[in-house]
Amino acid sequence: MLGTDLTQLKEYFGSSNEFIKSLTQNYTSDSASGGNALLEGETHLLASCEYEISTKWGQEVGFLYDSVVEDYLTGFILHCNGWTSVFCEPSRPQFLGSATTNLNDVLIQGTRWYSGLFENGINKYCSLIYGPSRMPVLQRLCFAELTYFPLYCFPLWCFATIPQLCLLHGIPLYPKVGDPFFIIFVFIFVSALLNHLEEVLITGGTLHKWMNEQRIWMMKSITCHLYGCLDALLKKVGIREANFLPTNKVADDEQTQLYQMDKYDFRASSIFIAPMLAVITINICCFLGGVYRAVFVGSWDKMFVQFFIAGFIITVNYPIIEGLVIRKDKGRISKLLAMCVIIATMILLGCFTLLSCV
Repeated sequence: MLGTDLTQLKEYFGSSNEFIKSLTQNYTSDSASGGNALLEGETHLLASCEYEISTKWGQEVGFLYDSVVEDYLTGFILHCNGWTSVFCEPSRPQFLGSATTNLNDVLIQGTRWYSGLFENGINKYCSLIYGPSRMPVLQRLCFAELTYFPLYCFPLWCFATIPQLCLLHGIPLYPKVGDPFFIIFVFIFVSALLNHLEEVLITGGTLHKWMNEQRIWMMKSITCHLYGCLDALLKKVGIREANFLPTNKVADDEQTQLYQMDKYDFRASSIFIAPMLAVITINICCFLGGVYRAVFVGSWDKMFVQFFIAGFIITVNYPIIEGLVIRKDKGRISKLLAMCVIIATMILLGCFTLLSCV
């Protein structure tokens, strides 16, 4: 605990006497609005970029600067130091913020977040090795779940491709309809969807919002999660330096109009759009190929689950198809990019088919 020595306090909190005085005062809303706030000159001093130099800001005071997800790292260290959290949800909103409203900024922001989270899972602050003597096992596992959440990209990429490729080649992966184990797979899948739907509905959401969250979850999993993991690994081995790119939260009139119309603005980086197009192309081609095989060979019952998975992914990601085929506004998917990705994906599918026949 810090004492009352002014020199020590300035080493921690900086040179502002008014700010240090405020640390011991019990401010209320009346005093804050009645003229007891910091003087204007002190406010400019506190807001300057040089104020924190030679202080403990970012190390022991305020948010920690060792990560691009400073909120996670600060909370983790506070819990390691013995602090506890209290859930506070007042009826009156306490903060006013702005969020990204177009796809490109959402995915850029997500990549930065997931890179920072995974980076904390592979550095000295890994909750599995840093926190054993500082917090309970269950709490450490909760923090670990956050840091390793970006690894979700790998099972989802498998979910979006392997059953479909096996469907194309007539390889059943799941129990056929009528098999006792078929009910187990149906129960797990449906219960997961219903659990998410319940969470959306009890928080005031709608069925439409639930579908949007499913869609964004898929988009982020094959883009942000993957790129975040790669970015963290590259920084870990020294190939890439850490950086912080703020996302734009100011939308122009056209972006605002698309947002209000519930339309995705696909004027995003090609590294985000390409994986989405590749996945939807694989699912459509394999679904149609599976239908052809089932019509002439049979085995609908053996392939039903794989048909359903491909159909589910196509249905949820209908806005991608709409942005490619139907929409004519500026927010549609680039035709040139789409043609390149679709042709490359179909060539790879053809090569995979030839190799499987050898």
